Amino acid sequence: MLTFLLSVVALVLGYIFYGRVVERVVRPDAARTTPAMAHPDGVDYLPLPNWKVFMIQFLNIAGTGPIFGAIMGAKFGPAAYLWIVLGSIFAGGVHDYLSGMLSLRHDGAGLPELIGHYLGRRMRLAVLVFSVFLLVMVGVVFVYSPALILGHLWGSTMWWILAIFAYYVLATMLPIDRIIGKVYPLFAVSLLFMAGALLVCLLLKWPVLPELWHGLAHADGGGEAGAMGAIFPCLFITIACGAISGFHATQSPLMARCMKDERLGRPIFYGAMITEGLVALVWATVSMYFFYGSPAPGYALIEGTANAGFTTPAPAVVSLVCNDWLGVVGGVLALLGVVAAPITSGDTAFRSARLIVADFCRVSQRPVAKRLAVSVPLFVAAIALLVWQVDNPNGFNVVWQYFGWANQTLAVFTLWTLTVWLSGKGRAYWLTLVPALFMTVVCVSYLLTSPFAFALSPAVGNGVALCVAAVCLLLFVKRLRGRAKA
Repeated sequence: MLTFLLSVVALVLGYIFYGRVVERVVRPDAARTTPAMAHPDGVDYLPLPNWKVFMIQFLNIAGTGPIFGAIMGAKFGPAAYLWIVLGSIFAGGVHDYLSGMLSLRHDGAGLPELIGHYLGRRMRLAVLVFSVFLLVMVGVVFVYSPALILGHLWGSTMWWILAIFAYYVLATMLPIDRIIGKVYPLFAVSLLFMAGALLVCLLLKWPVLPELWHGLAHADGGGEAGAMGAIFPCLFITIACGAISGFHATQSPLMARCMKDERLGRPIFYGAMITEGLVALVWATVSMYFFYGSPAPGYALIEGTANAGFTTPAPAVVSLVCNDWLGVVGGVLALLGVVAAPITSGDTAFRSARLIVADFCRVSQRPVAKRLAVSVPLFVAAIALLVWQVDNPNGFNVVWQYFGWANQTLAVFTLWTLTVWLSGKGRAYWLTLVPALFMTVVCVSYLLTSPFAFALSPAVGNGVALCVAAVCLLLFVKRLRGRAKA
């Protein structure tokens, strides 16, 4: 528990001090006119109250990542704490804040447009395809996971899948203030209540948990974590949204089109990431209570719940905690937060995909018919992937692994784009260069060593990953020298 409390303090201090360092590099200016104020269209470019923008950004990025990802990542032991804290402060917070501010400075442009501007047209097209693929996967994952939890409690999973997908269609098509602007604050309160309630429960129970100074991995979790892979690189793929996530950079432009003052960037973008890291810390600690804590019900109870209808232990932990820890009213509110997080990320994933495709094709999104023309193919692709996932017993786990890798790979593209942007401005590009190099090694290593991909040995995979990162660094240095000569 001491590691958990120290981690919470570290995240708060990281926002106060390191967040301010990053903000000074960007130099936000209240005199700049934001995209929402420059040309509101009543659909996507729409000024919203500051508190509402934060709530929407927080729910947009929260999803199941800081919950399911943290639960699965907790199997690796105390290393999960280290990654959530360092990742949120030095990688995720920087990634989210700078990508949001870059969108603000480019008239609310989406991620592919930004990457194309700084890394070239070919990269723009590649990232566009990659982003749309990732966002469709996000929508599919975030339909299935809440439907799985709700179906275990009331009704059938398939009924909830249909209901959630119908909501996605409406939320994707309607102006942002019609549904998203009205229901997100309620869902955000539920999600924060859930994290706060679980924090109180942990403090009251005060279980004996593995501490960071006892070792990064936990001996009792060797079999479980080993089945997921080695700590490096698998931990950094499993815990994505709770530390750094490329998906966030697809969501930041949504709020960049709704902000009134770019000085709000740090509390909205960096602050939402730190808040998500706090949620991830809570769920990682709750999971360690079940996996390794003393006294604790033990992993056997989680397995029993999983055998009752869950194909992965993450929803089982959520269901057990909401039912047994918080009472009827608290359980309902906590469950609402857990279910709302993925649903509200799923609808904005489809919305982001619509805007990315529309921007690329230069299709106005004011007419409903044109919104439909862009959205329908995305929904058809999602339904096809969803049907495959439901028909395969291990479908969720497979999609989650590919989602995690694609998510972090998109973060790599974003970090390199931000590095080029900062270097072009003559500012502290090391802020993004260091996490860009690290995440490049993580993503290449995972692709080469994962049993879901090339399944090479760790020695080969890690060696090739280091070489790829070195090549990227050399290309960046060459670019810097070329600019200096010019």
